[in-house]
Amino acid sequence: MQIAQRHRRLKGMDISNCTVLQGFLPTLVLFLSCMFGLSLGTELSFVTCGSVIKLLNIKHNVRLHSHDVRYGSGSGQQSVTGVTAVEDSNSYWSIRGTRDTVCHRGTPVKCGQTIRLTHVNTGRNLHSHYFASPLSSNQEVSAFGEEGEGDHLDEWTVQCGGTIWKREEAVHFRHRATDALLSVTGEQYGRPIQGQREVHAMSSPSQHSLWKAMEGIFMKPSESPAGSRDYSHSHTEF
Repeated sequence: MQIAQRHRRLKGMDISNCTVLQGFLPTLVLFLSCMFGLSLGTELSFVTCGSVIKLLNIKHNVRLHSHDVRYGSGSGQQSVTGVTAVEDSNSYWSIRGTRDTVCHRGTPVKCGQTIRLTHVNTGRNLHSHYFASPLSSNQEVSAFGEEGEGDHLDEWTVQCGGTIWKREEAVHFRHRATDALLSVTGEQYGRPIQGQREVHAMSSPSQHSLWKAMEGIFMKPSESPAGSRDYSHSHTEF
């Protein structure tokens, strides 16, 4: 059942022109990487649209995570947490465009660009709003929508130092609607998600709101117009 669900979410994702970053991948993704002859490596020095990645909070050494567990307070939507485990498949997110702006597969994500981050295993988007987070009473961050479609509160602006989002660079994600930044400050949940960290949004940038791209599948840009796949179409779902 889980493999079938992952196949539906990965259906339509063009992985014939991408780089797989060494690390732990969901079983189906690893199978597809072998079937299509994808190489392990770190050729790309930047993050691209259509990539499926994990995001590490560098202050607290936890990866952005979600699962089909809902908050018991606030919005009651799907919870978003931080986990220390490297290999957890529930920490994969797909980089997509917004409802109004196309994010062409394989193109570098620009500093200042607004994107959506879609949770691979549940198809819900990273989301925020003015509900209070359950542990710290900061701004709640949740996962929202169905099959990658939610609303305008799913939009985040990438803040980095140059012109494009570089792989080795720590960046901020600013929630477009509320102007708050995706953050972790160390509060830990008890059961049923014991030890996982609270992820929330805060108004001011700090070391708690710095994130770095880690393991995943990075879509390569088209290397030449002739004989290359066309990334100019508007389909941005993975």
